[in-house]
Parts: sequence; structure tokens; C-alpha cells
Amino acid sequence: MEQKTIYLDNNATTPMHEDVIEAVNEANTLFGNASSMHSYGREAAMAIEESRKALASLIDCDPSSIVFTSGASESNNTVFNIFRERIDLGSKRNRIVTTTIEHPSINELVKYLKNLGYHVDECPVDHSGRVDLEVMKTYLGEDVALVSVMAGNNEIGTIQPVKEIARLAHEVGAYMHSDATQAIGKIPVSMRNWDVDYLSLSGHKFYGPKGIGVLAVKAKAPHTPLIHGGHQEGGRRAGTYNTASIVGIGVAAALAERDLEEESKKLWTLREMLRKGIEERIPNVVVNGNQEYCLPGTLDVSFPHAEGESILLYLDMEGIMVSTGSACASGSLEPSYVLLASGVDIELAHGSIRFSFGRYNTEDDVAYVLEKLPPIIKRLREMSTR
Repeated sequence: MEQKTIYLDNNATTPMHEDVIEAVNEANTLFGNASSMHSYGREAAMAIEESRKALASLIDCDPSSIVFTSGASESNNTVFNIFRERIDLGSKRNRIVTTTIEHPSINELVKYLKNLGYHVDECPVDHSGRVDLEVMKTYLGEDVALVSVMAGNNEIGTIQPVKEIARLAHEVGAYMHSDATQAIGKIPVSMRNWDVDYLSLSGHKFYGPKGIGVLAVKAKAPHTPLIHGGHQEGGRRAGTYNTASIVGIGVAAALAERDLEEESKKLWTLREMLRKGIEERIPNVVVNGNQEYCLPGTLDVSFPHAEGESILLYLDMEGIMVSTGSACASGSLEPSYVLLASGVDIELAHGSIRFSFGRYNTEDDVAYVLEKLPPIIKRLREMSTR
């Protein structure tokens, strides 16, 4: 009998939607270089511009704001490099403010910049992983060039008050950036409403291709290319256009916008079914993150006296695929820095599992997890007390 498989690691990556796969396959025939002026080049360029419009509609900005990149990691690095260069040129605004729970593409960059002598402050978060606006105010001043706060956390799902933080940043004359990668397709994302100057996202987090993303840049916000060497994207990012992937992310964006309300409700329903089921069937569990301001579909749970990697491996043997935290920070036995920064005890951090739902999950998937998970936790806890 073939083993049942349940994929609950959608925050790490999502499978491509069948419409996206079809669109990418068709776009692979558009082999012309979109920077060329002949008919093949113009055909590819037209397809790219259609995708640009779809992305702009999804995040509520002008199409001219959209810059295609290889993904949110590149987009995030580009934003920080813009202000690193301004600081190097002698700007009186020589400080960057972010938080302690950003994605590794920012968290690790902050460590790198600090080692080089740049002044980067990391605002702490409360026990639920949320930024307190009064605390954020104490980090802001007229020497701040950039404030960067993610929209929704990839590990615990906590949603940040981005609009309010942007207002505080602008009050002191700083620019505002948000990594909205995990929020896309799950909650409404609006550059205009949030009034952010920069916004990052990756296609593979909402059923698009890997290796393609966006940096959206508000008109008149400063910009310096991270990659030099060509006039593509209005001189903002050099490199031959990845036409097929750009078409794919455009289709994914249109689907995400169309299905946002329905998908958000579905993901929240599945998340809550699993949360309540775990709390009913397994004693002594801790649900991490903010339970009011939380991305639908993200559930992070700590199981005291059961080690996270062991839980993951036992679940995997039952065909259930989950994560112990961020896929971008895996490969380390260290506990999640996000949980530690949120004040979670180190033992609880070691025993945490992230379940992240997607559009292809069902209530039957939840039922299967609730059948297999309790005996696994019981077995591991018995082993730890021997």
C-alpha cells in the first residue's frame, strides 16, 4: 500500500500552480532577448510587461515600481546596499534600524555590516514576536536612513504593524522597507496603504517559479543597482531577462490576487483545526507567535521534552513533511533565533515544529497529522525521561 504523503512546509516553498507550469512552458518558446529591438525581442518584452502589471496589481503599486530580481534575498540585499552606499558617501543619516527576527537574508547581512563597522540597530520584539511601537520609537531619530521590518514572520507567522512603523519612520525622515515574502497571497499587501518605500517578495512562496522575485521601489525613493552591467529594468538591475520565470510569477500573482480571500479563510481554518487538535490530544504544548496577528496557515508549536529534529524525522517516516523553523537557516542544530528573540525558553525552542499550510492541503491532511503526531510525541517524551 502506497504511503500517504502530506506536505506542510509551504513557508519554505510551494509547488507551482498548474496554470503557472503551463505558462512557463509556453513562455520558454519566447527565446528572444527582451532587450532586443527586433520582433522576437519585442514579443518577450510584451510578456514581461504583462507580468509587471500583474505584480503591481497584487501589491497595489505603479507598474514602474516593479523591478524583477532573482528573489527576495537579492531584493533585501539590494535595499540595504542602497543605504550602505549613501552612508559611505557621507550622508548624515548613517544608521539602519531593523528587528531581531528578520529573515536570514537580512539577519545575516546585518551581522556582516556590523562587522564592517556600520551602525545597525535591531529592535526587539515581544513574547509573541511582534514589534511594540513604543519600543520602536526609541530606536528612531534623525540619523536613521532606513527602517526594515518584515510583514509576516516565516517561522512563527506573526504579522507586524508595517503601516504604523512606516509612519514612524517617515516622521523622522527615514525610508521604509518591508520584506513581504510570506504575506503574499495570504493577507492583503498594499504598498500604497502601508506607505512603504521598498517591498520584497519571491515567486516560489505563492506557487510561482523559484529563482524569480521582485523589489518594488516607490517613485523618487533612492536606488542603486546591486548588479551592474546593463540597462535592463531602467538601469536598476542588469542581467538578461528570465522571460519564462517572469511570465510564471505574473500568472502566480494574478492567481494570488484572485483567490486571496478564499485562500486566506481556508488556510486559517486548517491552521486552527490543527492547533485545536494538538492542544486536545497532546498535553503540555506551547503555541508560539502572536495568535491574533498571525499569517493564516502558519502554526509553530513547541513540544517540551521532545526534540524538534526527532519529531521532524518521525513525521517524515509517516509521510508528513514539516520544518523545525526557517528552511533558509536549516542545517544547524542551534535553536531558532526567532523563538529565542521572542523570549522562548531554549528547551522549548529546541522542541518546536512549524506546520505551514498551502492551497493544496485538506482537512483530511489535518486528520492524518492528528492521528500520527500524538503517539510520536508520547514515544519521544518517554525516551527522554529514561
